[in-house]
Amino acid sequence: MNDVNIMAVNAKDDENSMNNLIAQYENFILRCASSAARSYISKSDDEWSIALAAFTEAVKNYSSDKGGFLNFAELVIRRRIIDFIRSKSRYAPEISVNPSLFSTDTVDEEDYSMQSEIAQKISATGDNSIKLEIYLVNEVFSAYGFSFMDLSECSPKTEKTKRACAKVAAFLIKNPILTSEMKVKRQLPLNIIQKNTRVPRKLLERHRKYIVAAVEIMSGDYPYLASYMRYIREELEK
Repeated sequence: MNDVNIMAVNAKDDENSMNNLIAQYENFILRCASSAARSYISKSDDEWSIALAAFTEAVKNYSSDKGGFLNFAELVIRRRIIDFIRSKSRYAPEISVNPSLFSTDTVDEEDYSMQSEIAQKISATGDNSIKLEIYLVNEVFSAYGFSFMDLSECSPKTEKTKRACAKVAAFLIKNPILTSEMKVKRQLPLNIIQKNTRVPRKLLERHRKYIVAAVEIMSGDYPYLASYMRYIREELEK
């Protein structure tokens, strides 16, 4: 067990150790909060209090079988910040999401229909939870150079291609190191994917945005959007 993991275990029932750990990792807590909120967070923001409480929660619930403490703490902080953002949205009159995010010119049953299905559900229920997920994930997609609305053009259309893309997405999700590499470098490890899945490189390049989007959604905290990714869920269950 490395030093920070030991410190976290010792701080669980010791107030002084807890305070020392918090003081030492203030910048880490702020960085995690800013990343989850997709904006700069300072100690004067409400998100700081949420993140600090989440860090303390992580210490109280940490054990060595949960892996590295910092990874565990980052996950807890992210979840609490997103919960906080969602709770605020319940009291907001409207979350602004450009209608073009839901646009699609395709009506064929074989075509990718996630956007049209989501648009119909929002229209019928006025559910802001899905809008919030789209808003958050669109910020993630922007780092790769595309947006949610781009998915209508780059998503697979035929059953065979959908299955191939799902196979690739599942392969990446089941290999956290590759998923992490994709998120850091903002690109797919094409050679490794092709070698292990035997999916043609041309298909990988053509559907890069969709594959990236699927991995980000399925490996992130987007339960509403993930529920629409049936092919990837089926592949992950194999």
